[in-house]
Amino acid sequence: MRVALLTKEWPPDIYGGAGVHVTQLAKALKEENVDVEVHCFGQPRQDAIAHGTPAGFSQANPALAALATDLDMAHALNADLFHSHTWYTNLAGHIGSLLHGRPHVITAHSLEPRRPWKADQLGGGYRISSWAERSAFEGATVIIAVSDGMRSDLLVAYPQLDPTKVITVRNGVDTEVFKPNHDSTVLDEYGISTEQPFALFVGRITRQKGLAHLLRAWQAVSPDVGLVLAAGVADEELIGAEVEELVASLQNERKNVIWIRQMLPTSQLTALLTAARVFVCPSIYEPLGIVNLEAMACATAVVASAVGGIPEVVAHGVTGELVRYSDRDVEFESDLAAAINRVGGDGELAKRYGLAGRERVVAEFGWSQVAQTTIEVYRNVLS
Repeated sequence: MRVALLTKEWPPDIYGGAGVHVTQLAKALKEENVDVEVHCFGQPRQDAIAHGTPAGFSQANPALAALATDLDMAHALNADLFHSHTWYTNLAGHIGSLLHGRPHVITAHSLEPRRPWKADQLGGGYRISSWAERSAFEGATVIIAVSDGMRSDLLVAYPQLDPTKVITVRNGVDTEVFKPNHDSTVLDEYGISTEQPFALFVGRITRQKGLAHLLRAWQAVSPDVGLVLAAGVADEELIGAEVEELVASLQNERKNVIWIRQMLPTSQLTALLTAARVFVCPSIYEPLGIVNLEAMACATAVVASAVGGIPEVVAHGVTGELVRYSDRDVEFESDLAAAINRVGGDGELAKRYGLAGRERVVAEFGWSQVAQTTIEVYRNVLS
C-alpha cells in the first residue's frame, strides 16, 4: 500500500495542530510498514516532496496561490491513495483523484464555515478557500473527522454529505516526547518566577484561539497566579493590535504577565507545560485541540472552553475543568476566571487533575492507535 499524504505544513514549517498531526501520522504509519510519500508546500527538503508557489503567483492572494500550488501537487501524485489535510491541499487531493483515478481520503481538521473571521485575513480568498473545501469534501471517498464534535459540525455545515462516509478518528499525542520535563532553565531564560504558580497559554494569535477572552478574564484572576503566553505573530492586524493592547494593560498592573513571542522548541515547550500550575485553552472553536493533549501528557491540569472536540479530551472534574462558551463575552470570561482561580489556587487539585490527564492520554490517545485505525480506513477504501 502506497499512500500520499498531502499537507501545507511539514517540518520545519509547523505552526498549527494540523501540521503536528500530519508529522506524527506519517511517522506512525511508517512504523506500521505503510509506504508513505509526503507532499508539502514550501522549499525543497530531504524527507518530503515540496511544492513551491508557481511562477506568477508569489504576489497573489494566499488562497489563489495555494490553489496554484495544489495543481502542481496533483500533477505529481503517484500512489494507491491520496490523503489530504486542510483546505490548503484538499483540492490537490480532489483533482489528483479525478486525474489519476485514485481514492481521496480527507482528514477534516477545521471547517471554513465555522471560521468566518478568516475573511479578515484572506479577503476574497476566504470565498476561494470555502469553495475548495466544499468541492473536495463533496468528491472525497471518505472524510475523517478528528472528533465526534467535528463530525457533527461537518454534517451540519455540509448536509448533502453521505453520513456513512464521515467517520471519527481522534488526534493523538506522542507521550514519549510530551511527558513531564522538569528542566528549569527555560523558566530562568524567560524570567518566569518559581515563587508562585502560573497559568500557561500556547497557541496562535487568532480569533479562534480566544486569547483576547483570556486576557480580559485575567482582570478577575488572583494576582497570586502568574500568566505566561507563548504566542507568536498574529494571523491578522486587528486581533494582533487588540492582543498587544490587552497584554500591555495587564503588564502595567502586574509584574507576573510574561509574553514569549515565538514558537518554542519542543524541549522548552514541555518544560513550560510541566512547570505550569494550569494550562488554559480559551478557544471559541476547536475541532479537537492537540495542545490540550500535549498539556495533559505533561501531567498538567487543563482549564478549557467546552467547544468542539475539547470535551472528548478534557474530562471535566477529572483531568481539568470545562467552561461553557457563551456569545455573552462577559459571562464566558467570568466563568473562565473562576475556573482558573479554582485550579490555579489549589496545588493539590491541580496535581490530581494533571496525573489523571497523563494517565488518560497514555491509555487513549497514542499515535499507534491512530495509525492502526487510519490503516483500516485505507484498507476499506482500497478493497
